[in-house]
Amino acid sequence: MHQFLVQHARPPCRPVSAEAAPETKSAGRLGRPAPGRAMDGPDGPVVPPDIACRIVRHLVLEMTALASDRPLWRRDGRRSTSHVRQVAMYICHVVLSLPLAEIGAAFGRDRTTVGHACHRVEDRRDDASFDAFVASIERAVLAVFGPSGIGSHA
Repeated sequence: MHQFLVQHARPPCRPVSAEAAPETKSAGRLGRPAPGRAMDGPDGPVVPPDIACRIVRHLVLEMTALASDRPLWRRDGRRSTSHVRQVAMYICHVVLSLPLAEIGAAFGRDRTTVGHACHRVEDRRDDASFDAFVASIERAVLAVFGPSGIGSHA
């Protein structure tokens, strides 16, 4: 099973001199991979934070639908959508160690909204059933992305 690394946004690259340029065709100018190609890191493929957040959100949505005994999209659809988004933001921050600003950009929200979501989910983890649910999502995300320090701030 493949495990993925989450790539953090990097500052813009400065032009590279001709002698320091890579010699491979797929590397392109400035040492970047060709468009549409996945970047491989030392431990496996590298996934951009916005894609990782999208994967986590879809995983949370599917696991919520499996755990729920009622249809997910009822009259309170806006509320269930926000709960799914809050749990996904929490998982991205806690498990993938992504900064709040990157998570906010991936979800189209501000970093303070992500912080609020993390606090809400952390407060709700006092409930044993919700804690077990979030723990199962954490295990699933770790199975997909691996425990190799994804998105570490170091």
